[in-house]
Amino acid sequence: MNNTTDSSFPFLRGTTVLAVKDTTGVAMAGDGQVTLGQSIAIKHTARKVRRLYKDRVLAGFAGATADAFTLFERFEAKLEEFSGQIVRASVELAKDWRKDKYLRRLEAMLLVADASSILMLSGTGDVIEPDDGIAAIGSGAPYALAAARALTRHAHLPCDKTAMESMRIAAELCVFTNDSIVLETLAVLPPSK
Repeated sequence: MNNTTDSSFPFLRGTTVLAVKDTTGVAMAGDGQVTLGQSIAIKHTARKVRRLYKDRVLAGFAGATADAFTLFERFEAKLEEFSGQIVRASVELAKDWRKDKYLRRLEAMLLVADASSILMLSGTGDVIEPDDGIAAIGSGAPYALAAARALTRHAHLPCDKTAMESMRIAAELCVFTNDSIVLETLAVLPPSK
């Protein structure tokens, strides 16, 4: 699935969500544009990034809004069941998503993170943790991902600034991404004594 705007995945059009992790924590940013078919500017200020599980987990979606909210609810329930462990909650959601006849029809992807992990979840049962601490979903994902990698390697910005600047770059390049950006961050907590 290299081409995120492939016509076989039309639900991925119309948004960009990016997560960037560094030694201080994680930042997740999402644009506010909502599209309907070929109509680009149906809504400019949608909130596609949310805080979950006692504000310790970030989640963003790309795809059909109603489907994404269904997945948010399911993911939140899994977080509660597994005491906020995002890896365990993600794997269990992915299992359900792949096996359940209703869930399999959902046209959305999730990007989830806590202060130490970023995971991409898809309806094919994928739970992917990026090697470099950077992940993106949606139509502007290739642009945001490339910008974040370049900024991480060469500008050495903190994760929140990298995420914001990368999303601005994606908004300049992708007609399905706008510059009404929501940014959420989680800091790495110092070890308890």
